[in-house]
Amino acid sequence: MPSRTTYFTVFAALLVLLAVTVGVAELDLGPWNVVAALAVAAAKAVLIVLYFMHVRHANFLTRMAAVSGFLWLALLLGLTYSDFSTRDWLPGGTAHRSAEPVPTGRENP
Repeated sequence: MPSRTTYFTVFAALLVLLAVTVGVAELDLGPWNVVAALAVAAAKAVLIVLYFMHVRHANFLTRMAAVSGFLWLALLLGLTYSDFSTRDWLPGGTAHRSAEPVPTGRENP
């Protein structure tokens, strides 16, 4: 069981990461804003899971359940990104653009 000092240290680290989150939101990093925000959010989530949810001192099965949750999240984010990056309507999308417009059925004869 962690001591009070450990809890207060983790709490202080979470407050510092909160300030970093606000600072990153104020900066214009271009396309890296999302990456920086997700990295800070992941660091805060790891601290919360390890210390406040007591996974650091848990048994093997509990640790594997926590790790599998993070891997599942990474898989879902990766698949979402791969879908989003190949869309036609996004600027800089890599999907093939056809020369003919797609008929909608609403054209005037």
